[in-house]
Formats: sequence, C-alpha cells, structure tokens
Amino acid sequence: MARFRHYDYNQTSMVVINYQDQLQLGTFEHALHYLISEKLNLSAFHQPYKNDREGRPAYDPAILLKIILFAYSKGITSSREIQWCCETNIIFKALSCDTVPHFTTIAHFVSSQPQSIEDLFAQVLLVCDQQGLLGHELFAIDGCKMRANDAKEWSGTFKELDRDIRKAKTILTLDKAAKKIDHFLQQNQPRMGQGKRSKEIKSNITENQFRSRDPKFAHQKEKYGKQIYSHRMSVV
Repeated sequence: MARFRHYDYNQTSMVVINYQDQLQLGTFEHALHYLISEKLNLSAFHQPYKNDREGRPAYDPAILLKIILFAYSKGITSSREIQWCCETNIIFKALSCDTVPHFTTIAHFVSSQPQSIEDLFAQVLLVCDQQGLLGHELFAIDGCKMRANDAKEWSGTFKELDRDIRKAKTILTLDKAAKKIDHFLQQNQPRMGQGKRSKEIKSNITENQFRSRDPKFAHQKEKYGKQIYSHRMSVV
C-alpha cells in the first residue's frame, strides 16, 4: 500500500513575510500603492482630521484608500468584507501594512468623502489603463462605470490570438453551413424511393442543387451515370 507524507490543515504556522515584496512590479496593486504614496494629492482627505493635539491617532487616509480602491477593483464594496479581507488576504495585508481597520471606520471614511474617493479612483484607473494593468475588465463604483479601451477578446499572446482566430473561423464555417442547409430544406422536398413501401432516400445538397436548377440537365446527369455504371461491369 502506498505511503504519503503526513499533512494536517488544522495547524498554525509562523511565516516570515515582507509586505513590500507582496506588491510585485507590473501589478495593479503595486501601481495603486505607488500612486497613492508618491504621486497623488491627498490633502483633501487630511483636512477633516482635528487630532493634532488631542485624541487618538487615526488611520492614515493613504492606508484606507489603498484597501478601499483595491477592494473596488475586485468588485468588493461591503465595508465588512473589506475588513475581512484585511484579516485574511495577503495583498490586503500588504496594502494596509498589516492593519485591520474596523468596518465602521471604513464605512464612515467612504460616506464622508464619496466624491473625492471617486475622483481619486478615476485618476488611478486612467494611469493604470495607460500602463496596461487593468486586464481590460469593467470597473465600477456606485453608478460610475469605466471600461478599458481595448476589448479583452482582442488581447492576448500570439498563441491565444491564434486560438481565437481558429475559433472565429470555426464559428463562421458553422454559420455558413447552417445557412446552406436551411436554404436547401426550404427549397427542396424529400426524395422518395420507388416501390410499394417507398422510403425516403438520402439527399445530397450539391446534387439536389443541380437537379433544382435544370431538370433536363439533371436527367442527362443520370443518363450518363447509368452508362458509366453499366460499362463498369465489363471493366477488369
């Protein structure tokens, strides 16, 4: 009997992770992290805070924006689900720097400045689209929808595009054949054999087309064929 290495899903493991390393170059999450940290003006998000002298420290708006906008890019809009992602998903952990904002904090942040967040999201998407990082998917926030210029079905590796071409040709061929058969059925009647118990015999689309075009010519196709068939009997 075969033996296998023991494994147990019900165990805890200490894993050393560098969060910066999780934000790989050339990915949407890295671009989002870089743009919010280094390029975009977040002063509008800083103004509401009045805790410079008293009150407890707040979550940096940059952290909240990163996890919220990344969640939006994945179709996640629930503040509770965003909090859960920060607890369980490594990319969310990297973007939040291993902090877990409470869902009420996330909900309040979004509801307090919805237009500013939407405008910032649009800027991020435009830049990422120019860099080809969106994957040509549909992004939406509330009623605002933004789509990349290039359709997904027209993008891919040479192998993928070649497969798409063959698929398109196959579909076109099937469509053409279906139209040809449909036209034949509408223009012709079933061919019946001779005898008391006549049964329908197989029709050939090409042959029947010749028959329907010129009955006289079709009869001469039949006469010549009989001569060839009878001659075949005497040929070694």
